[in-house]
Amino acid sequence: MGDSQPRTELSSRYDPAGLERPMYERWVADGLFHVPAAEAERPYVIVIPPPNVTAALHMGHGLNNTLQDVIIRRRRMQGDDALWVPGTDHAGIATQNVVERQLREGGFTRFDLGREAFVDRVWEWVEEYGGRIIDQLRVIGCSCDWERTRFTLDEGLSGAVREVFVRLYEKDLIYRGRYIINWCPRCRTALSNEEAEHRDLDGKLYRIRYPLVAGGHVEVATTRPETMLGDTGLAVSPADDRYRDLVGEEAELPLVGRRLRIVADAHVDPAFGSGVVKVTPAHDPNDFEIGGRHGFEALDVMTDGGAMNDAVPEAYRGLDRFEARARVVEDLESGGWLAGVEDHPHAVGRCYRCDTIVEPRLSLQWFVRMKPLAEPGLAAYESGELRFHPERYGRVYRNWMENIRDWCISRQLWWGHRIPVWYCDDGDCGEMVVTTKDPDACPACRGALRQDEDVLDTWFSSWLWPFSTLGWPERSDDLEAFYPTATLVTAPEILFFWVARMIMAGFEFMGELPFSDVLLNGTVRDHLGRRMSKSLGNGIDPLEVVDLYGADAMRFTLVRGSPLGTDIQLDYENLEAAFRPGRNFANKMWNAARFALPHARGDGSTDDPPAGAVADRWIRSRLARLARDVDASYEGFRLHEAAETGHAFVWGDFCDWYLEICKRRLVEGGDGAEEAGRTLTLVMRGWLSLLHPIMPFVTEAIAARLPDAGGGRSLVTGPWPAYPEDWFDAEADAAIEALRDFIGTVRTLRSEYGIEQGARVVVRLTDPSPALVRALGEEAGSAMRLAGLSSIERPDGTHTDAETVAGAHAVLRTGGELILPLEGVIDLEKERRRIDTEMGRIAGLLEQTRRKLENRGFLDNAPAEVVARERAKLASLGEQGKRLDEKLRSLGAPV
Repeated sequence: MGDSQPRTELSSRYDPAGLERPMYERWVADGLFHVPAAEAERPYVIVIPPPNVTAALHMGHGLNNTLQDVIIRRRRMQGDDALWVPGTDHAGIATQNVVERQLREGGFTRFDLGREAFVDRVWEWVEEYGGRIIDQLRVIGCSCDWERTRFTLDEGLSGAVREVFVRLYEKDLIYRGRYIINWCPRCRTALSNEEAEHRDLDGKLYRIRYPLVAGGHVEVATTRPETMLGDTGLAVSPADDRYRDLVGEEAELPLVGRRLRIVADAHVDPAFGSGVVKVTPAHDPNDFEIGGRHGFEALDVMTDGGAMNDAVPEAYRGLDRFEARARVVEDLESGGWLAGVEDHPHAVGRCYRCDTIVEPRLSLQWFVRMKPLAEPGLAAYESGELRFHPERYGRVYRNWMENIRDWCISRQLWWGHRIPVWYCDDGDCGEMVVTTKDPDACPACRGALRQDEDVLDTWFSSWLWPFSTLGWPERSDDLEAFYPTATLVTAPEILFFWVARMIMAGFEFMGELPFSDVLLNGTVRDHLGRRMSKSLGNGIDPLEVVDLYGADAMRFTLVRGSPLGTDIQLDYENLEAAFRPGRNFANKMWNAARFALPHARGDGSTDDPPAGAVADRWIRSRLARLARDVDASYEGFRLHEAAETGHAFVWGDFCDWYLEICKRRLVEGGDGAEEAGRTLTLVMRGWLSLLHPIMPFVTEAIAARLPDAGGGRSLVTGPWPAYPEDWFDAEADAAIEALRDFIGTVRTLRSEYGIEQGARVVVRLTDPSPALVRALGEEAGSAMRLAGLSSIERPDGTHTDAETVAGAHAVLRTGGELILPLEGVIDLEKERRRIDTEMGRIAGLLEQTRRKLENRGFLDNAPAEVVARERAKLASLGEQGKRLDEKLRSLGAPV
């Protein structure tokens, strides 16, 4: 039997600032987060959603990465070869914008530098600032394998990107064409459909008269009158009898004079506006399709920056699109062509990076055919092989995959993966080369080659993340050992940007799912329910929280407050209120350990637990139940339940009850103290281990000071607690539950009757349950100390004390009656008068409420919820009056 003493005492105050950083650096130095591929027998892998290199840690990162860390830490403790792969994203638009902003401050543009020098400048910025978020993740305790940190633009991942592009091109799944895309005039690049976030706008609907060449006019409606300058046709529904005779006729475009042919097309909705639509093939995706069917010219009337170009009349050239809108409307009105303007709320696309309203625009771009790639990922969800948590996101995923559109992957930027396509400059040759290696010359004519100017969408590298980070396309040791990964934890807003595309890439290039479980966490909002953002000034800096309260406090608050898929609200104006519960819990653990550690004995082995005392058996039973419940919560990804259950056990079962009950034996010494000390070690090691994934620092600090300290082994590597079935002890559970009921009832009566805190009183116990008798047989002294009693009497005889004693009465939930005599303890007459006065007040309120509910006018005219509230009030007042009457009788008042 081990009885070695703990090594060093805990300091009097828990100081996370002085504890956490050195402890974390020791973990890293000891290689506790690293898994050699050659040693991986039970891999469990998570890849981090790579934050942008431009990012500084915000509370959304804090939540997402804490959840990942909880999952990976538990798996590591369970003996899995748990690998968490970290890294960052080169973030094409975001990073280029940051560096361009710096250049503008110096009076330069990227065009002044040229492409090569500008890219060098971006690399300089990345090397200086790009790693800061990685350092910040370490501060909050993320147990990533930092030796495997990757960057989406590093050499290995760049090779993977080229390999994927070429393979898809050779399978005719990548193509180039002129189509309508979302164009950001601010970033001057194409965007995918998912990157153009649609939001409602209070706009206008303009009704315009188009003169018919043969006489008369037709009326069309548009929300973007500036685009009419690019109209090349008009269309009506073939089912619309109003315009049947106009099909084949011509109209004249106001302000321009261009002749517009009128066609019938099934796409036209006869119920929208007048039933006649203008066709602008270069600036609307539906118009592009109509124009293609009827041979209309696609006339682009805007520049890359969103100004009107030379294809429009001179009066509008160079005007910003919204300035042009105002001028066009003014000119239509003065010319008599404007029939009316109406308010018209509608959704418009905005750039996901700069929030500029995007412009649908005809452009030559590169695309991926998505339908063939989506089919295996859709089938995996339908079969149950792919699971979403919460499940509702699975239905969202299925709907998107079933209606997927081709992905525009080219971007008109300089920072990113340049498209691996080269064009021969010899006009007579026209060769196009698509290859993974930079070619020296045209393979057809040996002439000079020019590489495509565009770069690939940032997500084109990110969708390869689960396998490119492990060495693909090489069959590396890491790839063989750690693919597929197990679980992905991310935000629902990138379900389409990233998650769905990774699933497609996994099937296409690895032949299987990249992960089987997708956890989608909620959003961090402020106390008013608003999403945290820089513009609102309502964000919370996780590093500030760590400085003030410690990483464990922040982690516990985030995990406990975030049921999966549910948003969490935090008050940015009152960090104390937001994070106090986490800090208080860490302090509670620390202070409990300071009391317990000097008494702890043994090595915490579960093989030979102390057998005797009912309190020891009870806390072991409770620990076994805790382990079972926490395991179920972790397995179901209900991490908030694990945090809440662990908190309830430590604060309630362990601190408030077990430590208080066992104090008597610890003070008395002898075999009882030895058994309690061994139980302390065993139980503390258990709950410290179960809570370690959530609060790794404080749990490690305490566990390191237990006897034998787990043989010098860190909690980081386990073992994970597991307890035999015979630890579930129904008899001990019933005994201590009855004791808690007894103590709690006495405390309630003392409070209810205003008995002074230090006053020792007598209680009389009639017909107690066998469980309570058993508990009091061992712990009567503890019960008296905790309930403030001088004695516990078990009266004999045929009379009942309730008939003869003026006192407080209660029926115990676990069986039996408890009587607390009050003669000489409180001023009975004063208490009777107080209760009598209160009963009079309650009776008055009862009568007032009863009369209101008997008033037909009130019942007929008051809202239903008001009537229901009054009825509930009547019932509550009746219950209060009944309890006061019983209380008065218990004090010996005449009936």
